[in-house]
Amino acid sequence: MASDFVSSKQECCGAALSRIGFSLYFDGARTRLNSGFRTVFSVIFDFTFFALAIPAVIFAGISKGGFGSGAAFASASILALVFPPAIAIGVMLPLLMLMDVGSLRPYWRKWDWQLSKYVLIGCLPGVVLASLLYKATDPDVFRFLIGVISLAFVAWQIGNELGWITKRSRPIGRVGGMIAGATGGFTSFISHAGGPPVAVYLLSHPVSKTSYQASTVLIFAVINLTKAVPYTYLVIFSKQTLLADLYLAPFALIGVWIGVRAHYMIPEKAFFRLTYVLLVLTGSKLIWDSLT
Repeated sequence: MASDFVSSKQECCGAALSRIGFSLYFDGARTRLNSGFRTVFSVIFDFTFFALAIPAVIFAGISKGGFGSGAAFASASILALVFPPAIAIGVMLPLLMLMDVGSLRPYWRKWDWQLSKYVLIGCLPGVVLASLLYKATDPDVFRFLIGVISLAFVAWQIGNELGWITKRSRPIGRVGGMIAGATGGFTSFISHAGGPPVAVYLLSHPVSKTSYQASTVLIFAVINLTKAVPYTYLVIFSKQTLLADLYLAPFALIGVWIGVRAHYMIPEKAFFRLTYVLLVLTGSKLIWDSLT
């Protein structure tokens, strides 16, 4: 009886130690997993914070509401002045999702589904891959490549308009659309910079400005919704980021409101030229960020 009692106690102690050991191992693994994403910080919601954050969020809303989301990623870079970079993308995602909600209604069913579906097929695996490789992959490589593609596309369009380049008989095909989607999903996860590759694909087709804008709204609404799952698991969101979102949410909607109205006020030719300007700005910013 005594030996049985001792043996039982040893088994109980062993099981308890095993559970403690597994718990410590799991917690340690999660800590190591999150070490690249989570930063302990204290945000002071002072004049400097609002002076930088409010224009950045309004700018992102205008871009998403009327100009194809091409320049919306710059808001995360501006927020990085008051937040650690990894926290900045965590602050922006809920705001971008709010902008998506505000943009979907005015552009509902105005998108080109035949073009959008190939981007969506590629972007979802791109987001999943980025969530798995984010810690092991240098995002500067992807920023540089997307920046070069953006600038090359604008140069190609200008060459076509000036007659320097013979226009190709066919636009970018389905495989190209899926590659653009995968690249956009990957870079969007890392820095919300998925606009340029998607724009390169969509603008290679004869789409109207409203169809183009509606397609980007649909595509990035799906991408941002998909990103929310791994962002939550990787603890990119925090009480601090959500508090910042509460302060900034009204300005996100104001930006979308301005963007939607600007979209319908600007002529189609001027709109696409403005989009090319945004591609140059975003592409140049991506290259600069990758090299500095």
